[in-house]
Amino acid sequence: MRKIFFIIFTFSVFMFLACSSGEHKNDIAAAKAAKEYYDSLLAGNSAFFVRGMYLSDTIPDGYREELEANAKMFVARQNEEHHGIREIRILNCVNDTIHVGKTGQRVHAANAFLVFCFGDSLNEEVVVPMVEHKGRWLMR
Repeated sequence: MRKIFFIIFTFSVFMFLACSSGEHKNDIAAAKAAKEYYDSLLAGNSAFFVRGMYLSDTIPDGYREELEANAKMFVARQNEEHHGIREIRILNCVNDTIHVGKTGQRVHAANAFLVFCFGDSLNEEVVVPMVEHKGRWLMR
């Protein structure tokens, strides 16, 4: 009886590992994109950060300028309160596919979990909602 239990347990562990290892490699694309947007913001490129937002090309120029100014203010505030963001790390990424009713279209979405490592040795976990649009991951 113990041998059968051991064989079944071992088989189920191998199946679990085999199924989960392939998915993890694909899950990280949205998180890498989110990290790239925030890294560019920290490097002073707020325009690239705003272009990484979903449908940013459809907003008026005045609103785009406000978004860029807000992004710069975010960085300035973090510099003031926490001595800046020293590093951004990817913690996890959870993907989802949404099927749109009668159209048969699928929308790929994800939650990218990032860790902001501040200059004052604090860490903060943030969730960046992402959506895939025309083959590119964008922030929602």
